[in-house]
Amino acid sequence: MIDEQRLIDTFFELVRIDSPSFSENDVAEHLRPVLEELGLSITMDNAGDACGGNCGNLIAHFKGNTKGEAIAFSAHMDCVPPCLGVEPVMDDGIIRSKGDTILGGDDKAGIAAIIEAIRHLIENEISHPDIYVVFSIAEESGMHGAKNLDLKKVPAKRFAILDCSGPVGTIITRSPAKIDITATFTGRAAHAGFEPEKGVSAINMAADAILRMKLLRVDEDTTANVGSIQGGSAINIVPESCSFHAETRSYDPEKLQAQVDHMKECCRTAADNYGGEVSLETDQLYPALNVPQDSAMLQEAISACESLGVKPSLESSGGGSDANILAGRGIDVINLGIGMTSAHTTDEHIAVEDLIGSAMLVAELMKS
Repeated sequence: MIDEQRLIDTFFELVRIDSPSFSENDVAEHLRPVLEELGLSITMDNAGDACGGNCGNLIAHFKGNTKGEAIAFSAHMDCVPPCLGVEPVMDDGIIRSKGDTILGGDDKAGIAAIIEAIRHLIENEISHPDIYVVFSIAEESGMHGAKNLDLKKVPAKRFAILDCSGPVGTIITRSPAKIDITATFTGRAAHAGFEPEKGVSAINMAADAILRMKLLRVDEDTTANVGSIQGGSAINIVPESCSFHAETRSYDPEKLQAQVDHMKECCRTAADNYGGEVSLETDQLYPALNVPQDSAMLQEAISACESLGVKPSLESSGGGSDANILAGRGIDVINLGIGMTSAHTTDEHIAVEDLIGSAMLVAELMKS
């Protein structure tokens, strides 16, 4: 059986450790002896060096005691702000922070569930294949841990990520690719009162470009948004420079590229109309996750849910996770719902029954 109190204690210990993105070493150092005491071999890759973090991904190997294909489980160690000085409280089976920080269930609930599942297998002498555990860094700041994960240290072709809202039984099989766009418009400065006719307003260009764009819900697969805009220096100067930052996401790569092309063309048209210039930069943050129906990992997750009497629910997500990155790297991967609610807010909370359910589901998958 899953040890409820031990699981809660593990979770409380983890969320009390400060771990903003790129500063996860304290969590890693807390986890290292815990895993070693359970008999796992520990290593750390160089992902932190690639992204400016203070540690790499923590990787553990739980040696199998039966034949079978290796399987990996992963959750990330970092949290979004405000995440310093988290103090968890529990009331009527619900765990939340005192209210002035996030809780950190995203994603320390996933870490706690994985550790408790391993303890369960050991204590009950349950047969299992080679199991690899990856506690990744900097997921919240661009999935840098997954992007730089040394897969040579994790020789498993099947991954289960524990990093999604939704009740236990939720299986994310589809999430969009994302491309960021930065547009910088250059006009010509002039005194706004004496000779505005001599100026070319970069802010007007940016506004014109944005008004031309299809934004927000573009179609059933695609979204787009302009999130911030900066420009100008004083109200009596026609602004010479203005830039905005935007994003677009889509499950369909062709639609994604079409939306990027559309937004860039709107910018070029606006610049031409005003006699100014625009420079455009794009950056693909992550690829799409599209888990095929015949995915071995998916079928195992469905079977594990059914074995526990949990109804599996295959869902789409509007956001990305480490699962997107690993899918793009050729891994058979799914993302599991672990019951986290209102993540990234100070109202974040999780039910104890979901912590237990997540640990039970992971333990069931570990037997496969």
